[in-house]
Amino acid sequence: MPSLQVRELPENIYLQLCREAEVQHRSIAQQAVATLARGLQLELDPKSRRIALLTQINADPIKLNVVSPVNPAHLIREDRER
Repeated sequence: MPSLQVRELPENIYLQLCREAEVQHRSIAQQAVATLARGLQLELDPKSRRIALLTQINADPIKLNVVSPVNPAHLIREDRER
């Protein structure tokens, strides 16, 4: 995941970010991401992201190489006959 470092952040912005983080029970980094997302008008709601991801997964499911179940008794018998 990419990271961002902000230099020379005005103290009043930092203090406001800290206050909002405390009220929202988030870390300062999480609050910064939420504030940026809100400012850029991006959806950050976890429930909406999960729904979108599940929709994407259901639209293009992973096809597994499913092996038919093996009867253990058959394997033991086959091994004994060797």
